[in-house]
Amino acid sequence: MKWSKIIILCCMGFIISCNKMEIEPSPQPKPVVDIFSTKETKISDGQEVMFKSDLATTYTIKLIDVSSNQVISKEKITCKIGENNLKIYTKSIQIKYLYLVLEDDNKKEINKTTLILN
Repeated sequence: MKWSKIIILCCMGFIISCNKMEIEPSPQPKPVVDIFSTKETKISDGQEVMFKSDLATTYTIKLIDVSSNQVISKEKITCKIGENNLKIYTKSIQIKYLYLVLEDDNKKEINKTTLILN
């Protein structure tokens, strides 16, 4: 009688402990949108952005302070036709609002958008 109670309690403990684990679905990645197709974009340090180019050429990407219109960062990039990805690092920048400007070799502005740093 004593052994049967122990066996029944062990079986019940085993059945109760065998709950089905619920696995949370992984978050879906945000759809990649052309950074220059929006007026303003919130970004964080190291975030990858995408923009489209009609030409395979060299462009200059500039980060410009909105309030003083001073160039914070400038980099030449080689683009391909179609989608181009770019990582933006903002950890050392104290300014919250920036313009992201895409220029060609003749310093002609191709695209411009406002970035809001998180």
